[in-house]
Amino acid sequence: MEDSRVRKLAKLVVEYCVSVKPNDDVIIFGSSEAEEFIEELYRQIILKGANPLVRMHLKDVDYFFFKHANEKQLKHFPKHWFDALKKADAHITVETEFNTRDLSSCDPKKIKIRAATLEPIEDMILKKRYTLVSYPCPAYAQEADMSLDEWKDFVFSSCLVDWKKLEKKYSNLAKHFTNGEKVHLLGDGVDLKFSIKNKNAVYDDGKENMPGGEVYMAPVRESMNGWIKFDYPSIYDGREIRNISLEFKKGKVIKFSASKNQNMLKAALESDKNASYVGEFGIGVNPYITRFTNNLLFDEKISGTIHLALGYAYRENGGGNDSIVHWDIVKDMKKASIILDGKIVQENGKWKI
Repeated sequence: MEDSRVRKLAKLVVEYCVSVKPNDDVIIFGSSEAEEFIEELYRQIILKGANPLVRMHLKDVDYFFFKHANEKQLKHFPKHWFDALKKADAHITVETEFNTRDLSSCDPKKIKIRAATLEPIEDMILKKRYTLVSYPCPAYAQEADMSLDEWKDFVFSSCLVDWKKLEKKYSNLAKHFTNGEKVHLLGDGVDLKFSIKNKNAVYDDGKENMPGGEVYMAPVRESMNGWIKFDYPSIYDGREIRNISLEFKKGKVIKFSASKNQNMLKAALESDKNASYVGEFGIGVNPYITRFTNNLLFDEKISGTIHLALGYAYRENGGGNDSIVHWDIVKDMKKASIILDGKIVQENGKWKI
């Protein structure tokens, strides 16, 4: 039986997220796990008088590539794909996974080399009208400890909401932080200070990430001092890292630990000279995302959480840190406070402003 929510989500992406117009060239990137959704996106783009181009990702090819590709292949730049992106008006990435641990046994150094090679591709996508939209699949349902039907309900209820109403409610938070200078995170598992002076805080309205629902900004690169322990596990390059603890001095991680896959944490921090600095401080504000799912696109939006991203700082926030890494790690703030310029603005996950 056809699920009407598939069409509703496709219309939301086409009309709201990337605002498809007649004669637009629109690239859709996804896998067969989202075939019905990609077909519906295709239909909606055609009905707008635009031109869809579908690029499908195949099962197991990433694993095979990183197991067998030589250095020349790792550094090969797909110019044909880059040229297609340059000519496109909009780009839709449909996020699914066949296996969230697909790359667990692959060499992290190979993955980093490939990421650095493909960085111009990612930069080009960011220059377009683009969105990343999650679509229900068995692998993500399993990560979230849900049945597929439960996961579908969770995903659709997080996405098919009144985004303009949420923007009216939460966009003012971004203004408070844009006008602020000093942030202090204090409480259970954290005592961390940093500056956001002259940095632009942005409210994620769901256009570039679906679902949206966070306020994010870029700390001044060398301002972070203190420590933080993260409650939730984090997946990086297919490996789960648990109980991450970081200590900062003048913006840089000077001590770190993890109870599981600490070697992956170390590899991430050593990816390049800027990977051990924080490029993003984010605050989750989506009221429809109420539990941890082991899926970052959702977890970084949980109300009552914050996240730090090691590495790259987004240009819309004022930039200041370039890196091939942008790794968000989420912390529960239900027993801690966010203090802005000496005033508690959030306490135990509840806003005071």
